[in-house]
Amino acid sequence: MAMLWKFMRVAKYSKTALSPKVKVRGIPTHSRHSSSKSVPSDFAAGTPYSNTVELLGKSYPQDDYSNVTEKILSKVGKNLHNRKHHPLWLIKEQVKEHFYKHYLGRRGTPLFSVYDGLSPVVTVQQNFDSLLIPQNHASRRKEDNYYLNRDHMLRAHTSAHQWDLIHSGLDAFLAVGDVYRRDTIDNTHYPVFHQMEGVRLFSCHELFSSIKDGEGLQLFEQGHRTAHKQECHTMEAVRLVEFNLKQVLTKLMTHIFGDG
Repeated sequence: MAMLWKFMRVAKYSKTALSPKVKVRGIPTHSRHSSSKSVPSDFAAGTPYSNTVELLGKSYPQDDYSNVTEKILSKVGKNLHNRKHHPLWLIKEQVKEHFYKHYLGRRGTPLFSVYDGLSPVVTVQQNFDSLLIPQNHASRRKEDNYYLNRDHMLRAHTSAHQWDLIHSGLDAFLAVGDVYRRDTIDNTHYPVFHQMEGVRLFSCHELFSSIKDGEGLQLFEQGHRTAHKQECHTMEAVRLVEFNLKQVLTKLMTHIFGDG
């Protein structure tokens, strides 16, 4: 396992603790390129009936947690981020172009693979548990999410796919998709919006190879959580990943908006 950085909705970022058991390894050349198999837009997203919700070819039994509405169901599968020349598609392509051009693997192929066709229906485990979000955390509330039932929901963030992608062996990827939260509609909020996040894992060698006397530095320590780092990471590792993340974000913003 290694250190991780990610950015959400281009300018927003956060860090997620990962289990030390996660193993970093390379990914095949063919998987470095964009995966653009979108969910079909002409899906059968029917009105809930007979205590069942039909969505994207699957049936989900309703229970006391079911709160997704017909209006929201009609939005699922539109995949605006994959519609050529749509503003969301244009931004996505700009970000992809930047990462493909400036971040290359050992063989000269793109370091980051792109996933923009993942299903917006996820399990509660994927959306919350895999990200170590406590059972009593406010972000799990029915008032804030669209639940198909107690076990399935419309993803509230693209981070719901992080665990699966990392455990498939990926160490650098971009995830793009529509996300759903029960926001009151106003000039800055809508219950359906889009996120694009990047995740990068660093091995010890990748992080410290360019540092003088870096051979003795480590990713992990038997320490304590402070205001500046998580309990398992060394301060050296935290500072280097922080520096890397800021560089990546600055270069991305310059690419999109220009030097000014």
